Amino acid sequence: MSVPHIFDRKTYALHRLRAARRGVASFLVEDVAEHLAMRIGTVNRRFQNALDLSSRDESFLHLKPSAENWTRSFAWSADEEALPFAPGSFDLVVSVLALHAVNDLPGALVQIRQCLKPDGLFIAALFGGETLSELRQAFAAGELDASGGISPRVAPFADVRDLGGLLQRAGFALPVADVERTLVRYRKFDGLVADLRALGETNALHERLKKPLSRNVLAATLARYASEHAEADGRLRATFEVIYLTGWSPHESQQKPLRPGAAKMRLADALGTQELPAGEKADPTRR
Repeated sequence: MSVPHIFDRKTYALHRLRAARRGVASFLVEDVAEHLAMRIGTVNRRFQNALDLSSRDESFLHLKPSAENWTRSFAWSADEEALPFAPGSFDLVVSVLALHAVNDLPGALVQIRQCLKPDGLFIAALFGGETLSELRQAFAAGELDASGGISPRVAPFADVRDLGGLLQRAGFALPVADVERTLVRYRKFDGLVADLRALGETNALHERLKKPLSRNVLAATLARYASEHAEADGRLRATFEVIYLTGWSPHESQQKPLRPGAAKMRLADALGTQELPAGEKADPTRR
């Protein structure tokens, strides 16, 4: 099956490189990286050889204490869809806000799992489906108002259930996917644009229009944003959804689910409830 070409990877790499050269720290990157480092810290293990996969410099400062030796790849010089590492190279792979822009994410996850040692840990954070939903809706409505059509402006992102399924398909053991949302309020639209540039996350869609945004479309978009996604004081809302992924390279020492019928206690006994035949309604007064 062919891989959908959603992102222009060269353009995305260029955006990330420009952002890195500007050296403007992003509050969101630091917050997510600190949260990810705390999660790694809850694992009762000292990691030796770790891979930082396309994270930004400010995030790596939080990750660095988690392992003895690090190999770092960068968004402008590495391809997450073709990792150059031998199987079993690392016991920890970490990525902060980068994998959402990979076209072949299932393939990238398989390669990450393969470059882990048995019982190695993969932990990552990436943007989820609700990220910039307000901007996406405002652009779609504004462009329709101004020109009668819609063009790709804001990237589509996967939801937490899809990503959890991808971890399983990639062969990770004990996969976990959970989500956190941050609502940011901007005084002006320029503040949101500045944050996206600092992240290197401006439009890098393959099917994007290759000409500058017209004044008419921008004005209509801003009008829609202000009318539909603003607070009473005029501040503009912007949602950033971050999905955290955790998975382990399989190892015989890991916990395994019980076989059907192997439980030593009935669920009803464990919960202290009454088990009823199928189709019979429970009496809420029973204890």
